[in-house]
Amino acid sequence: MSSVELKLSARDLVQGDLPALGWAGSDLHLESVARQLERARLGEVDYLAVCPTTDIPVAKGGIDYRVKEGVGTLWQLAVHPALQSCGIGTFLVGAAERRIRNRGLGLAELGVEESNPRARALYARLGYVAYDRQPDSWDVRAPDGTLHRYETMCTLMRKVLS
Repeated sequence: MSSVELKLSARDLVQGDLPALGWAGSDLHLESVARQLERARLGEVDYLAVCPTTDIPVAKGGIDYRVKEGVGTLWQLAVHPALQSCGIGTFLVGAAERRIRNRGLGLAELGVEESNPRARALYARLGYVAYDRQPDSWDVRAPDGTLHRYETMCTLMRKVLS
């Protein structure tokens, strides 16, 4: 069996990346990402793109510095489905943690859906520890165009950054 090695880099996600992110979610999700890019311009969040040498994002995720004082909150993390379990999520989280430390902060937090044990196992492997649960919800558009509220329960996890 042969293997493929990807040379990855992390950079700021930009508006021009949005058309290439159809794998990351619905049009509503991408509209949300576009709004977050405005917050990034204001310095409230960082929004990262992980790219191979083609410079087309294969993973993306945000860090919100306004959720809790002194904490970088990771959210909207996603890796292209065809490239999951290749180390890209680990690379993305590491890049996000560097951004948090570069802001002088020592704590990273995130919420992971309880229906996503693979993601929770990744975060645990990376040193995140569960400390609470909380419901979350967001709008999704059905194939017929109607909006529905998606509701889920998340495990909150945190990691002290050294």
